[in-house]
Amino acid sequence: MFLEIFPHNMDMRKMQKVVDCLKSGGLVIYPTDTVYGLGCDIYNKEAVEKICRIKNVKPEKMNFSFICYDLSHISDFTVSVDTPTYKLMKRCLPGPYTFILKANNTIPKLFKNNKKTVGIRVPDNEIARTIVQELGHPILTTSVHHEDDIIDYITDASAIYERYENLVDIVIDGGIGGYKPSTIIDCTGDEPVVLREGAGPVDGIL
Repeated sequence: MFLEIFPHNMDMRKMQKVVDCLKSGGLVIYPTDTVYGLGCDIYNKEAVEKICRIKNVKPEKMNFSFICYDLSHISDFTVSVDTPTYKLMKRCLPGPYTFILKANNTIPKLFKNNKKTVGIRVPDNEIARTIVQELGHPILTTSVHHEDDIIDYITDASAIYERYENLVDIVIDGGIGGYKPSTIIDCTGDEPVVLREGAGPVDGIL
């Protein structure tokens, strides 16, 4: 299914279709503040396994990131975040950043792996955040890559639909996507470390 949704005038009936799809174990491609994302309900084991198959990665090897509405959910999945890290996240989010945090015992139980970290995203995109808000909990997210060696990411939703229509249940057209992924900041050590500089600027934030 191909759904056109306008971020500043959202059709909530269409959004409900997206939420119902996620609840039933479906896969959805949606816009973020960077590249388009592929996501599912984090509590649906079969849906998570489908994403792993699309990415050609075993679940125990996958680096998981979640789209959250805000920072209120992070304590469900991470160990206690210290004050400097929390202040850094508050400064940067919503925004084009992924923060790597130490995972609590929920992550191994959810994904049957021994991952000690989890990525947290709060994108500055109303469609992505509204999906999470209406669902009631975070969604698993991974970037939609292009198979081309030169083009890393597909920015046009119609082109994404052509590529993924037989692999996912819904593709949301929320406008032209970005071509840079999020900036990744590792906050599992004594000091935050930039692992990948992407769409989020790093000068002056650390």
